[in-house]
Amino acid sequence: MLSSITKKKFGWIDDQEINEYTILNNNGMRVSIINYGGAITEIITEDKNGDSGNLVLRFDNLTDYLKKENPYLGPLIGRYANRIGAAKFTINNNHYNLEANDNENTLHGGFSGFDKVVWEVKTIPTQGAIQLNYFSKDGEGGFPGDIHVQVTYALNNNNALTIVYEATTSKPTPVSLTSHAYFNLSAGVQSNILNHILHLNAQKFIPVNAQLIPTGEMLSVANTPMDFTNAHLVGDQIRHVKGGYDHSWILDKQNNDLSLAATVYEPVSGRFLKMYTTEPAVQFYSGNFLDGTLGCNNGATKFEQYGALCLEAQRFPDSPNQPNFPNTILMPGEVYSQTTIYQFSIK
Repeated sequence: MLSSITKKKFGWIDDQEINEYTILNNNGMRVSIINYGGAITEIITEDKNGDSGNLVLRFDNLTDYLKKENPYLGPLIGRYANRIGAAKFTINNNHYNLEANDNENTLHGGFSGFDKVVWEVKTIPTQGAIQLNYFSKDGEGGFPGDIHVQVTYALNNNNALTIVYEATTSKPTPVSLTSHAYFNLSAGVQSNILNHILHLNAQKFIPVNAQLIPTGEMLSVANTPMDFTNAHLVGDQIRHVKGGYDHSWILDKQNNDLSLAATVYEPVSGRFLKMYTTEPAVQFYSGNFLDGTLGCNNGATKFEQYGALCLEAQRFPDSPNQPNFPNTILMPGEVYSQTTIYQFSIK
């Protein structure tokens, strides 16, 4: 049994109440989520000295989450994680135009993405779980089909946060869901993540053009700055990657089984993160676009460039326009499903 699930008011959007829900396990670890965007606001664990801290970036209030400058701080992402080139795609000779919110491309579902909606919430205390539901209407953001989405966050006494995603649709539509939590395992003691030690279980990555749209290739990481097959500092070769890391790595797996995708170690705190997923790829983003203009703690903490990193389990970006990439079109009668686990420990 888990200790508790509590909620507190976080604000209002029109007549909709926004709450922050907190799951506390028997080890004192806690995870908090708001129903606006399903955003993770806290993952609090102890370091090797027994001091607790929040391992994810968060804002102090709902007003900041609603700002257009919000860099996807912790929310659920959909209908399609990452980028869709030229904000359009074709299914069965039907052409669909999306919201272009990233140059002429669509990023994270466009202006109408799942990060900007209010989710219905059901708490499941016996499972230490919070279940979020959202109904996305046909045409929302330009995407076809009514889709029902359910996401469950569950925290166990092994300090593992499990996120389970499911979706169904009324029409063929591309779907790729993820979480956009920004991790700094030092809990902000270190102002950036360049000294975090990262391992990615991936021998290939997806190169992108100047607008971060895939070129369609799948290249070996060998002898490139993209090689994290042996764990090393994030900052070791970041200067050789134009703009910093914001790429998809293709995981070393043959199927959709749950498997180890990545590990992150922060030596000062001793915190260690293992990431498992059923997804074929992980987008590693090194917080390149954080620039110190946003922050929390009433302005005392600024989110600097490279201030946190994201590990986003997902399908390949721009797959609807990339014939070489695996199919990501969800069909009526099918169920989109994904499980991703972030497990925390001390090393």
